[in-house]
Amino acid sequence: MSLLSTLAPQINTVATAAQAAAKTAQTVAKTALNTVDDDAKRAKIKATAQNFESSFLSVMVQQMSAGVKTDETFGGGQGEEMFKSVLSDAMSKQITKAGGIGLSASIQREMLKMQGLKEQ
Repeated sequence: MSLLSTLAPQINTVATAAQAAAKTAQTVAKTALNTVDDDAKRAKIKATAQNFESSFLSVMVQQMSAGVKTDETFGGGQGEEMFKSVLSDAMSKQITKAGGIGLSASIQREMLKMQGLKEQ
């Protein structure tokens, strides 16, 4: 009996184990990629929902301040009119950053459902 015929069963066993390990590595890699994709989708969805809430709040703040008259000593004029929307946007972003009114959470939940993702 030759050395090759003696080692053939062990070589087959090692080859089978190597194939199984490669298949497991592929499965792990696919799972990791899916997790990364899901995390990226979740981050995009969260940012989109927060941007929507911020835009909504900006319109609300602009409407609330539309009837407010400012004292001409400390305000008024063309400059104030030009920058009111900038101030409203900045205020709405800070409100959203601080937790908002809960609109982004609802939107995020619905967008996750639409993408087939579960809430975390």
